[in-house]
Amino acid sequence: MKPFTLERYFAQYEFSTRYLLSSSDCDGLTMQSLLEMADEECRKLWDELRIGYTESLGHPLLRQEIANLYKGVAPEDVLVIVPEEGIYIAMQSILKRGDHAICTFPGYQSLYQVAEDAGCEVTRWMPEEEHSWRFNPEFLENNIRDNTRLIVFNFPHNPTGSLPTQEDYARILQIAREHNLYVFSDEMYRLLELDAAERLPSACEEYEKAVSLFGMSKTFGMAGARIGWLVTRDRELYGKLAAYKDYTTICSSAPSEILSLIGLRNRDAIVERHLARVRRNLGLLDEFFAAHADLIEWVRPRAGTIAFPRYKSKDGAYALCQRLVREAEIMLLPSTVYDYDDHHVRVGFGRENLPEGLEKFDKFLQANHCR
Repeated sequence: MKPFTLERYFAQYEFSTRYLLSSSDCDGLTMQSLLEMADEECRKLWDELRIGYTESLGHPLLRQEIANLYKGVAPEDVLVIVPEEGIYIAMQSILKRGDHAICTFPGYQSLYQVAEDAGCEVTRWMPEEEHSWRFNPEFLENNIRDNTRLIVFNFPHNPTGSLPTQEDYARILQIAREHNLYVFSDEMYRLLELDAAERLPSACEEYEKAVSLFGMSKTFGMAGARIGWLVTRDRELYGKLAAYKDYTTICSSAPSEILSLIGLRNRDAIVERHLARVRRNLGLLDEFFAAHADLIEWVRPRAGTIAFPRYKSKDGAYALCQRLVREAEIMLLPSTVYDYDDHHVRVGFGRENLPEGLEKFDKFLQANHCR
């Protein structure tokens, strides 16, 4: 398989750089704070937990709590997985060599790379930056072929923070239904909409041939738990997904399942805390980009914890990111890791130390007179 460019870039700098201004997750919860939220049942499960094999489909209580996030979804529709694993087994279960898929782009590489490396052709669905990073449904209508089998999308979108309107989203799913296509919906940033009224229904709620991916990593600040899930009401496809998991992780981490159960039972408090930080940090970014408008411009995101501002200097985004790591201990993510261009950077605003990092970034730009 082709190397995962974004992950290889993170591997170089993520744990050696002080200010991670490119991180896509919310600040990780401490074990102490999470366990303090446990109800009596969860505390008993934790204290009496045996570190043995777990149920391959996921702990029944966890699957029930996940199903509670959706309308019209039963625990039997939920498969607990590692988020990255979920992408892999879904692509392998849905697609065969020679199939065609359409995928939002730029995006998390495995959403299209797994299909390409499996011998499928993938058409990249590019957003319209001039229209607030809109993914136009007309693109789908113009690019579906006789061998198209799958539409892949990621809303809220990584890396732009884009979120379709209800009308555009409904049209996307209608197009899939009209052509009897599968849908893979990466919803890892769900519940982090700045305006809850703009939250989209999960694809698995609206379309019987959809698979939705969600998990604990981004929204809940529990990336280290490595717990996610796939939800689909297509029973035949669910069987294939579950069978494929026998060749990957087989089952989930026993402690992680209980910790995730605690997190989900306290989701409102956790999400509220993270959204408060996101809104504060977005205000700081508004001021920062206004102060450096001659150099950086952005489309303010509508959801999630990341944005994709345009860097207007002729030096390019990659060169900027390399200098920031060396000279200011700041990590931004250049758009080159998305195989997109060299004019954008990914900024993450879900971390508590963003104000300090932005102050350092501001001093760097002023000292270097970057233009």
